[in-house]
Amino acid sequence: MTTTTPADVEAALRGVVDPELGGDVVELGMVRGVTIEDGIATVKIALTIAACPMRDQIESDVKRKVGALPGIEKTEVEVAAMTAEERSGLMAVARRRAREGANPTMVSPLTRVIAVGSGKGGVGKSSIAVNLAVALRRAGFAVGLLDADIWGFSVPRMLGVSERLQANQDRKIVPIDAAGVQLVSTGLLVETEETALMWRGLMLSKALEQFLQDVAWDQSLDYLVLDMPPGTGDIQMALARLLPQAEMVVVTTPQKAAQKVAARVADMARRSYMPVVGVIENMAGFTTEDGRHYELFGAGGGKALADDLGVPLIASVPLDPMVVSGGDEGMPVVTAHPEAPSAQAIIAAAARIVELVPPAEDETCTARIAVLMEQLEGRA
Repeated sequence: MTTTTPADVEAALRGVVDPELGGDVVELGMVRGVTIEDGIATVKIALTIAACPMRDQIESDVKRKVGALPGIEKTEVEVAAMTAEERSGLMAVARRRAREGANPTMVSPLTRVIAVGSGKGGVGKSSIAVNLAVALRRAGFAVGLLDADIWGFSVPRMLGVSERLQANQDRKIVPIDAAGVQLVSTGLLVETEETALMWRGLMLSKALEQFLQDVAWDQSLDYLVLDMPPGTGDIQMALARLLPQAEMVVVTTPQKAAQKVAARVADMARRSYMPVVGVIENMAGFTTEDGRHYELFGAGGGKALADDLGVPLIASVPLDPMVVSGGDEGMPVVTAHPEAPSAQAIIAAAARIVELVPPAEDETCTARIAVLMEQLEGRA
């Protein structure tokens, strides 16, 4: 029996942004009706013209957002064209939004936001986030990386960055260039890496707000990867409010205990109308030089979690000392040792994410996926 109502569907649709107008389809008055029957959600969308160039993206975004809701087995999108009068009304809303500066962040509505989250610490979430961002950049995408783990920042060290964030003439924070990835982290604000940030919950969410509202993020970013703090607290809730277009990748280890904890962050995401793109299983066994394999943290937890959530297992990343040494030395494994099994798994995960969440401007998307596949085959 479905637990989702039409009001839930409408709330989820606020995360579907018209790429040309920059507003969500609900605010712009493009949603003309929602029905739910026998697990099938039917959403009626009115576009400016039937042959709208962004029609495919809007339809796919609607299906992903609504399909993530509990009890929805299938989403059907019925598209109609607006009348001249309706188009005039929509443009009036769009102009009003532009005058009021309606976008609450400096992140372009065209940028795909991938939040990398986990239920608890110690599962290698930051390593996965860093290497995913670098893999996407190496494929030719414009990528930003926000270290939203405010207390436990570790991304600057993993990328070998020690500069401090500065403001531009407009008093906006300028991201640090880290091997072509735009990076922002509290680790680039504190005096030393060992400095403790003794902030309460409200300050944490305010810090995230500043990183999204007062940072001069490149408006042409294809992807913004967020390294989320573990758990389901203030920052996760602030993210859902500030970036309704965000989608989550859940990181877990193979053991059952980690799987059950990771399920909580997935539940939080769905309660916040944030689709779960898939699961990445990290530390999935260790193979010695003589070929012996040891499953140090158990086996099957990632697949079980993905099956429970009804999402794909994007990758199973083996336990690899080169991931650890690369993080300590500021050389992500996908750059330093792209042929390593761990790097290959992460590169494959990046290619899968591009397929599941394609960039808004996807004319060269196929070619960039090909670059990732060439790296898997050792040709790049």
